[in-house]
Amino acid sequence: MALPVSAGTTPAASVRPVSARHFVRLKLRVMGNSFRGQGWRIALFIGGVLLGLWFAASGFFLFAAPGLAGNGTYAVLIAAGGGGLLVLGWLLLPLVFFGVDETLDPARFALLPLPRRTLVTGLFAAALISVPVLAVLIASFGLVLTAWSLGGWSAGLLAVVGVLGGLLLCVAASRAVTSAFATMLRSRRVRDLAAVLLAVTAALLGPLQVFGLAALREADWARLAGMATVIGWTPLGAPWTVGIDVAQGRVWAAPVKLLITVVALGALLAWWSRSLESAMVGAASSGKAPARRAVAGGAVAQLFPRVAGWAGRDRFGALVAREARYWWRDARRRANLITIAVVGIFVPVMINVTGGDLAAMGEAGFTAAANDSSPVVVTISMLFVGVLAAVTLANQFGFDGSAYAAHVVAGVPGRVELRARMTAFSLYVLPMLAIVAVVLSVLLGRPGWIGLTIGTLVATYGAGLAVNSLVSVLGAYSLPETSNPFAMNSGAGMAKGLLTLLAMLASAVAAVPMVVAAALLGDAWLWLALPVGAAYGVGAALLGAYLAGDVLDRRQPELLATVTPRR
Repeated sequence: MALPVSAGTTPAASVRPVSARHFVRLKLRVMGNSFRGQGWRIALFIGGVLLGLWFAASGFFLFAAPGLAGNGTYAVLIAAGGGGLLVLGWLLLPLVFFGVDETLDPARFALLPLPRRTLVTGLFAAALISVPVLAVLIASFGLVLTAWSLGGWSAGLLAVVGVLGGLLLCVAASRAVTSAFATMLRSRRVRDLAAVLLAVTAALLGPLQVFGLAALREADWARLAGMATVIGWTPLGAPWTVGIDVAQGRVWAAPVKLLITVVALGALLAWWSRSLESAMVGAASSGKAPARRAVAGGAVAQLFPRVAGWAGRDRFGALVAREARYWWRDARRRANLITIAVVGIFVPVMINVTGGDLAAMGEAGFTAAANDSSPVVVTISMLFVGVLAAVTLANQFGFDGSAYAAHVVAGVPGRVELRARMTAFSLYVLPMLAIVAVVLSVLLGRPGWIGLTIGTLVATYGAGLAVNSLVSVLGAYSLPETSNPFAMNSGAGMAKGLLTLLAMLASAVAAVPMVVAAALLGDAWLWLALPVGAAYGVGAALLGAYLAGDVLDRRQPELLATVTPRR
């Protein structure tokens, strides 16, 4: 990054300290350059802005409801509960879905003589320039309206301070957590442990959500208000309840909660600073390097991972081995596999075990609620899992980036390329889908439904592979060259969200015949679902590779230019 030099002065005396505004200006310039000549990216960005504004307006009216109604009874409940969910969302969603914006990749500043404090404050200021931050700011200003309506201008002004502090807390928490996980996942020794812990943590959210929503049906709102008061004294809810406390006469609580917010914000920035420096410099490995083992079969055999050892030593087999190795070792790809494993387990259990009535499960018990499930409900839940598993390939060429140039130079046929990528990805996904099918059937007490669940999963997954193969060729976008598996380029987060929704919708439509068959054929479908679903899924995947392969052959240069990160 060039430092400004004043005219008529020597270079040593003209260098001014780098401040946060330089990072903000640099991000705005990079964002503008990334949209230049990319009409589709501009359209997706505008669509993302409109979607963000819609969510922002909905959140604004939710937070402003006590003020608009002139009733402050539930003001603390909405402020602490809604604000706490915002902070948790900024903590967890980047790890599972869209990632964080890394327009300014921290690794590119590693060789510059920038103090760590300057780098952290500059990147933090640049992180505030984004659509999600604007959406949260608009939504949370509903709390300002509530505080102003209930306590006058003084409560409203303090609510503004609290809302701004809460917004800074959200961004800092998101950056600290994603940077810490990125640093952990760089070490192969820690990578497996981190992946398992993340999967277990995320898996617990599903059952907790089921029992939590069931409890809300019969909740004592007075007791919930008391719980919200407790949450209001934690970093999750402290900044959001400052204005409400002043409006309700607890003026002494405002400075204490602001202090809690400042301390939490400082701790998060300090954590981010340490993990950011480690991510830039590189984690030092301790201990001796493991001794290399001799591998039977020569040097070529070493290139084939154990899961792809069956593949032939030809062009197709080499592509399968390459993709299989990358899906296991690349932190960004492995993060997607974790999402499939976690969501694939708890979503079907949540849908089928509760039978659509959360309160019924709490009253009648686990078994009684599970027995209320039907083949149609099971098929719909399996459809969701299969669609989610396949949508990971919606930007499969974006994982390669400029490395895809080797395939273009080698002239790899599009059909061979896509079939190999499907095969390598399925080596990891199909066993997970089989586990999901067996676990759900056992939990439901319906072992005879294993064929139904596996057949539906394979059919939906195969249809999703076909749809996402075409999407990955026509709608690819570049990913930043960084060790952070949760990083996204500017605008790519919105692009990923919209493309994901489009691909999931198309895949679900392609798998609708399985739901229709489950509804019309009754018990006969329990026996036919496995062979018909397997044939449908494999046929759809091969057809998708055939059609999308022709498009890929014509678009290889354009695809390479699209997925190559811009510097």
